Amino acid sequence: MAIAKAERLMNLALCLLGTRRPLSKRELRGSIEAYLEAFGPGNGAAPGDGSGGPDNATGSDDAFNRMFERDKDDLRELGLIIETVESVDGDTGYLARRDSNRLPPITLDVEEAAALGLAASVWQQARLAAAASGALQKLRAAGMPLAEELYGSHSALETRIPAHEAAFEPLMLAARDRRPVVFDYRKANSARPEQRHVEPWQLECWRGHWYLAGWDRERKAERVFRLSRITGKVRSRGIPFTAPVPDHVTVRETVERWAGETATGTARIKVRADHGYPLRARAMSTRELGDGWDELEIPYGHGLDAWLVEFGPDVVVVEPAELRDAVLDRLRAVAKG
Repeated sequence: MAIAKAERLMNLALCLLGTRRPLSKRELRGSIEAYLEAFGPGNGAAPGDGSGGPDNATGSDDAFNRMFERDKDDLRELGLIIETVESVDGDTGYLARRDSNRLPPITLDVEEAAALGLAASVWQQARLAAAASGALQKLRAAGMPLAEELYGSHSALETRIPAHEAAFEPLMLAARDRRPVVFDYRKANSARPEQRHVEPWQLECWRGHWYLAGWDRERKAERVFRLSRITGKVRSRGIPFTAPVPDHVTVRETVERWAGETATGTARIKVRADHGYPLRARAMSTRELGDGWDELEIPYGHGLDAWLVEFGPDVVVVEPAELRDAVLDRLRAVAKG
């Protein structure tokens, strides 16, 4: 349905941009295949006969009028300037003048071009790679300076955000199209996956891991899911969202909190010497214990237990007790397979 509407809007836009004179509703109805298939030429006229008489008050004509007005509003919302012109006979016509809808020349300095190139390179391992590369090629063909002009043969920054999880692409598309999904999810402290029904909001990357923020339909609450723990296929459902989608900032804060970035206290841990450098970078204080161990005081927030488990035997939780118990529960779950 989304593809059919996009094609219909594109054809309507091309008709309005390609004409030198205003076109009536009847002419547009007879020229666009989607309208013809759904409603016919209308009023017994041949397609594109140029007559501008009023449509008969039939259900088909009323439905066409409603769809045409919606399509016209959608194009205007997308930025197309559509003029409504009254002829000397009192008929109403529509057109989109090319000079009114032509974008101004794109002017980017070398620093701005470098920023665009850096942003495009992020998606080289994801579905957006082709679109990002194509956009850069078009901008360069139009005269956009190359990043190499600023940095020489080697870029000063080489950013990559890997997206190896099979769930990344279907979740990205579902979040874009606002389609609920179903997938099997294995929590870190669970040996078996559970089925989740989720309304996906947004994908975020924290500490090299991708997370999905969304609305859990069964738990009726917002939840964050780590993509590496999604097992099997992500299946889309053709039903509408039931919960409002928060803005980008709110979703980012949600992922930040669930991924352990927002601290609510402090924790003391023992780290083997010459290990755990990401933990050491966040440490508020460090004390040598001898025997090859150091004691760190680090911020403690939701998700810290899952992060500490990744360091295996090189990290031991001293306090608080609930954090130590959570880490042990996760390790037991891993041991059980």
